Amino acid sequence: MDRKELFEKKPKIKINNKISFCPTSAAMELIGGKWKSVILTHLIGDKKRYNELRKEIPGITERTLSLQLKQLEADGMVNRKVFTKKPPLKVEYTLTEFGQTLVPILNLIVDWGLQAAETKGEFLFEE
Repeated sequence: MDRKELFEKKPKIKINNKISFCPTSAAMELIGGKWKSVILTHLIGDKKRYNELRKEIPGITERTLSLQLKQLEADGMVNRKVFTKKPPLKVEYTLTEFGQTLVPILNLIVDWGLQAAETKGEFLFEE
C-alpha cells in the first residue's frame, strides 16, 4: 500500500500497545519527549558510555537518562552492550540499525535548532 492510499484510508497505528491516529503521533511515541531525541543525537556516529552521555547532556538527571535509555532500548532504537559481569559494569550504547534511520531527521532538527537560535535567540559562550 502506498503512502497516498494509507492517508486516504486513515488507519490507526499501534506502537507499544498505544493507538495513534496519525503517523506523527506514532513517531512521537518512539522519539517524543524532552530527552529522547537529544540522547539519540549524541549517539550519532559513535558509541557512548553512560557517564559520557551524562557529561554531554547537562540538565538531564541520572534517573531520567537511565529511564530514557531503557525505553529507547526497549523500542529498538538503542543497543546496550555490557562488557563485564561484575561491578563496575562497562556498558556502551549505540544506535541500532532502526535507530540509524533517524540520523537524517535528527541532523535536520539540529540544523533547524541552530537556525532558530540565530533567528529567535542568541548563542551564549562561557568564558
